[in-house]
Amino acid sequence: MSEGGKTARSDLWGGAGWVGFGLLIVAESFRMERFESMGAQLYAMPGFVPSLIGGAIALLGVVLMLRGLLARASTAPDAPPVRLINNRVAITLALTLVYAALLIGRVPFWFATALFVAVFVAVFAPESHTRIRRAVVAIAAGVLTSAVVTLMFQQVFLVRLP
Repeated sequence: MSEGGKTARSDLWGGAGWVGFGLLIVAESFRMERFESMGAQLYAMPGFVPSLIGGAIALLGVVLMLRGLLARASTAPDAPPVRLINNRVAITLALTLVYAALLIGRVPFWFATALFVAVFVAVFAPESHTRIRRAVVAIAAGVLTSAVVTLMFQQVFLVRLP
């Protein structure tokens, strides 16, 4: 099978996954507290930005699916199965699931976020960096990201964090 055929199939499946994920984000953002009783405007509601991001993800998923359909039309139909998830995607999914399913709600949000970001950065840091450099960058990224996200959500978006 040609490389184009593999790309077409993975673009179709990957695009469908991104569309589903984006729509899930949009649906969940509408379930967030709206502060209507306080007279909040649409753009000031906590779910506004996530719904925009989810919509953008879904739209880009549709674009990826269209790309796959166009590529598939130009390749042979007898394509063998393609590996849908590579190692980097599997590691990302595993880390994200640990963060969302095991850490959030069980430990303070700021700690869960700092830990998640630090581990993620350490795992995906360039191999050419020394272990010390990877650790320092990972810890700094985790602490800074956690601080900024926590402050933004609590002080700017008025979202209660778990």
